[in-house]
Amino acid sequence: LVMHADEKPTDTHPCEGMLARHWSLEHQGRPADNWLSEVVRWTWRVKLLTRLQTDLLGALRERAEQEAIEVFANNLKDLLLAAPAGPKATIGLDPGLRTGVKVAVVDASGKLLDHGAIFPNPPQNRAHEARAALLSMVQKHGAELIAIGNGTASRETDRFVADLLKENPELATRKVMVNEAGASIYSASELAAREFPDLDVTIRGAISIARRLQDPLAELVKIEPKSIGVGQYQHDVSQVQLARQLDAVVEDCVNVVGVDVNTASIPLLARVSGLSKGIAQNIVTLREQRGRFRSRQELLEVPRFGDKTFEQAAGFLRIMDGENPLDASAVHPESYAIVQRIAGQQGRRLGSLIGDSAFLRQLDAREYTDERVGLPTVCDIISELDKPGRDPRPEFRMASFQEGVEKIADLRPNMVLEGTVTNVTNFGAFVDIGVHQDGLVHISALADRFVKDPREVAKAGDIVRVKVMEVDVKRKRIALSMRLSDQAGQSPSGRTDRGKQGQSRRGERQDGAGRNTSLAQAFASARRET
Repeated sequence: LVMHADEKPTDTHPCEGMLARHWSLEHQGRPADNWLSEVVRWTWRVKLLTRLQTDLLGALRERAEQEAIEVFANNLKDLLLAAPAGPKATIGLDPGLRTGVKVAVVDASGKLLDHGAIFPNPPQNRAHEARAALLSMVQKHGAELIAIGNGTASRETDRFVADLLKENPELATRKVMVNEAGASIYSASELAAREFPDLDVTIRGAISIARRLQDPLAELVKIEPKSIGVGQYQHDVSQVQLARQLDAVVEDCVNVVGVDVNTASIPLLARVSGLSKGIAQNIVTLREQRGRFRSRQELLEVPRFGDKTFEQAAGFLRIMDGENPLDASAVHPESYAIVQRIAGQQGRRLGSLIGDSAFLRQLDAREYTDERVGLPTVCDIISELDKPGRDPRPEFRMASFQEGVEKIADLRPNMVLEGTVTNVTNFGAFVDIGVHQDGLVHISALADRFVKDPREVAKAGDIVRVKVMEVDVKRKRIALSMRLSDQAGQSPSGRTDRGKQGQSRRGERQDGAGRNTSLAQAFASARRET
């Protein structure tokens, strides 16, 4: 270490000089000065630098993990709150080639009615027999929807079903492609084995596909959230923290939507705030023994369902067509007295208040407050009476895949296709366009404006129109754009896509250094800084 003011340092790190100045160490030609210089050098390089590096990398990793977990949680929330098709008789198809297409028919409540297997695809090619069998099931059970899993042979099966419906225009049946991610996890789970002990796992998968079209939330809660696979770097982050946050997201989604006590499964009930798996099991057991619940008060007869549990859970549990119309709303039983007071003062029947928007908008919420109930609570109650039990999820829509585009080799640059967003990350969105391989819309191609967060533009489950920009058949990579004015091979400013992508990558690295949006970017940032 050279510390003379008139000499230039050779390989001295600036922090070594800081340490020397802090302790007022200066080379004055004394016998111990060289030894002190070496102590300063070792103090920095062996002790402090190592510790700071460890702390810095740990902090960056923690921030990157939290960002990755947030991405997964947001995607999971969007997926759970996807639009349900509703209580309609549905046929679930789990496509396959050699093993055939597994078929399961469920009624409007999700109860299994029929099941089997058909072989319309190669190598069997028993299309005529398969067509007759599927048509028979549709007519026999009055199926309104056919849910087709998006796995192997999905487009072949989709084309087969389309031909069947075209040949029989009298059928009021629609086909829908369904994301089957996690269906195999459920079919092999202990829960599925208890529910369908005598069925093959492939049939259980078809049942799950049909049910998740009817109500994605009710079916996806049966699957471990980490198995749904809508995140980024999910295997590199803290699994404990990931599981904790995903469980919280599932519980929030269930409570926002609400649960019908008379139709909900044990896994769905167990996600309601205040309920455990044991209490959920007791609710279902009592429901099977005595029939459907007629009021929320009857829940107090469920074993282990005490007053505290009732206080926590009652507002999220719905009783449709029950004795009290308020039991089908999000109004908590503790607030029923407020609604009765409104009805009494206005000279109206309780049931007539619900849904009467013109009347409810004229009410002055301040007239119904007291020392126990504040203005925000009364406003929330009036809002719920206006639209009681309204499902916050959007209206059901489905993507229409283009005919003739069934595999990646069928794609051509500048094709405009419709697809479903399957995953959103910090660097873009993945879209299923019906070729068994999701395409990537880079964050720079999501919109004609600057996009900081891809979720501002796209969310999991959204139906979007995209243009094919580049196809790499060998590596199975598809580059898409949601800016339909873009042209493949050339950016709007005249630069090639390759140059544009290079700039995007440089932008990602800069973003990673500033926001630590991924583990790889965080570590790269840490190495540059040290």
